[in-house]
Amino acid sequence: MTNKKQSGLLLHPTSLPSPFGIGDLGPEAYSFVDFLAQAKQTYWQMLPLTETSLEYHNSPYHGLSAFAGNPLLISPEILVQQSLLLPADLLPRPDFVPGQVDYGLSTVYKTRLMEKAYNNFKNSHHQEAYNFFCQDNAFWLNSFTLLKALKTKLKDEHWQDWQKNLRDRDQATLTEITRQLKEIIDREKFYQFLFYQQWGELKKYCHEKGIKIIGDLPIYLPADSAEVWQNPELFQLDGNKQPSFVSGVPPDYFSQTGQLWGHPVYNWSALKAEGFHWWVRRLDHNFKLFDLVRLDHFRGFVAYWQIKAGEKTAINGQWIEAPAKDFFTTLLKEFGSLSIIAEDLGVITPDVTEVMNQFSLPGMKIILFAFGDENDQHPYLPHTYPENCIAYTGTHDNNTVRGWFENEATKENKNRVFKYLGKEACTETINWEFINLLMTSRAKTVIIPVQDLLGLGQEARINTPGKPSGNWLWRLLPNQLNQQTAEKLTALTVDTERNQ
Repeated sequence: MTNKKQSGLLLHPTSLPSPFGIGDLGPEAYSFVDFLAQAKQTYWQMLPLTETSLEYHNSPYHGLSAFAGNPLLISPEILVQQSLLLPADLLPRPDFVPGQVDYGLSTVYKTRLMEKAYNNFKNSHHQEAYNFFCQDNAFWLNSFTLLKALKTKLKDEHWQDWQKNLRDRDQATLTEITRQLKEIIDREKFYQFLFYQQWGELKKYCHEKGIKIIGDLPIYLPADSAEVWQNPELFQLDGNKQPSFVSGVPPDYFSQTGQLWGHPVYNWSALKAEGFHWWVRRLDHNFKLFDLVRLDHFRGFVAYWQIKAGEKTAINGQWIEAPAKDFFTTLLKEFGSLSIIAEDLGVITPDVTEVMNQFSLPGMKIILFAFGDENDQHPYLPHTYPENCIAYTGTHDNNTVRGWFENEATKENKNRVFKYLGKEACTETINWEFINLLMTSRAKTVIIPVQDLLGLGQEARINTPGKPSGNWLWRLLPNQLNQQTAEKLTALTVDTERNQ
């Protein structure tokens, strides 16, 4: 990151317009990059790109792999351009609802297209790039695609429930089952090849337009993920490979019982003993994908809330210290510098702040959190922001600014807003009032969710924590980001000297 002030927009690719039921890496993604460049923005921030599943309610924070990309983001239009599909192959197309992701229907539709593309590809003679991709990514790709193939064969059973020789990765058994399932495995590898090929081209286009990409890395992985199966010794599991302890956060102002996330927690002693090699590979992979990486739940790298498996709530957990300084020192030696944003929201203790300061990691400031109590020096009020931070109106876990103002803000909250602004504001303008406050702050970087740029209400909220279903659905409508919005954002960006 430079010392120059900059800004950008937050939008996950699934939220792009598309005729295929879900946003993807195709033409609309390139149009969004053009919009960013036109509006003098520097950053495109997005959520994790990992493969999602209906079982985990399509959450990008519950990927089946730390490395595998989401095939639903593959663009059918680009497959047509590559002659892997014919235009006629895209028909018939279901009647997808504009402005909303349909994970079930788009999965069925896109799987049919990708299977056809795979059949066309395997009968061609242009496989050098594919072979190189498979060799270069074998360290994660082989286990992940075998897991996917076995899930197909065993009707999506969790790997912990497989027969013992498969569960415990008996090498002779894995060799034989890999031979038996070769066709499914090769097809899954092809899907990953397509994803990374399309991603690479989009990233290249971003850089040509002067746009940098901020990615998002979830700290934890589901117990059923490929990495836990492949590296069980790095997680706290019992003799049956089930989690002994799981993740979460303790009771706080927002929840009397805390949050029980349920991921297996890391065996940090084992990770440290192997020189944090697994994490180095994971970060290296993400640094190649993105220009900056947001580490979700940063405080979990310093100390994490550990709950015994089987507990019904997060109440009976305990804080366990993690070797944060050893970990980040190792990363710094490995990479030379750390292009990391620390997600430091919530209750942050001095030891977390100490680690962030020692390694010069910027934290996050959310203006939506600034008006909960009467405090002229509240750390989320823009005039208190340090330069080395990333300032947001809100994140994917918040209501939109307008949604908050209309449906959540109390009379006291609104009065504090008006006092801070020095005037009253209305529903139609509150988003731009907040954007203005951030853009004129000392924060080196400002990121605005597209929903707040457009002044959308709570119907455009993308995720409600604690609500298991109905999330990750919102999408832009075609042409919803228009010339007028671009000009308004450009003017503010130039006025606040955040332009490229």
